[in-house]
Amino acid sequence: MTAAAPLDKVLVIIPTFNEAQNIEAIVARLRRSVPGAHILVVDDNSPDGTGRLADALAETDDKVHVLHREGKEGLGAAYLAGFRWGLDEDFDVLVEHDADGSHQPEQLPQLLDALHRADMVKGSRYVRGGSVVNWPWHRLFLSRGGSLYIRLMLGMPYRDITGGFNAFRAPTLRAIIDLPIDKRGYGIQRDLTWHAHRAGFKIIEVPIEFVEREFGDSKMGGNVVKEAIITTTRMGLKHRWQQFASLFSRRRG
Repeated sequence: MTAAAPLDKVLVIIPTFNEAQNIEAIVARLRRSVPGAHILVVDDNSPDGTGRLADALAETDDKVHVLHREGKEGLGAAYLAGFRWGLDEDFDVLVEHDADGSHQPEQLPQLLDALHRADMVKGSRYVRGGSVVNWPWHRLFLSRGGSLYIRLMLGMPYRDITGGFNAFRAPTLRAIIDLPIDKRGYGIQRDLTWHAHRAGFKIIEVPIEFVEREFGDSKMGGNVVKEAIITTTRMGLKHRWQQFASLFSRRRG
């Protein structure tokens, strides 16, 4: 664990696509909850003017920044662009945060506090004390089932692998950001956790309350789920084969 590294400069990264109804409120809540943190809105050229609203916020607050991208290239690509921007600007801590209010800024101080004893902190819906509010049963089933499937296939102990409310020490991200990471969808959460786990970084989960968005539409679709299952299966088969080959080699030796 990189415990000696400073944790003073915090950057909260918010990817946006058509979040005009939410962006001003979520930025205001973040500024109240973590006044010392900077915020980076990564906008994928939202047709509804989210980027313009973010620019207006940045003009009046020097802790709000905006990264404009040419178009919608996926959640993973947006986060990776935000991570690289934050690392180039020498931030000590980088945080993933949804724009829609499902991640509650008021809970972020808990993640930042836990980062003093870890390299990566996951806000978890599925550990003791965590919860999900206003989700239909089928979406909760997909989410919990997805995390369980990844745990079984990849042998990771974490309860909420697909959760996207995560905080990283900068050295942790620097060590894994160039490894294969899903740039299109929610597989980025699996891949970031997987690479940090395999690299030996300490990952802990803290309970959060996850609240379904009030405004706008979810970006989760059937194709995203299908692709995540296929990719996880391939990763799991490769991982299990490597385990088998390693065990066989040791026995022969």
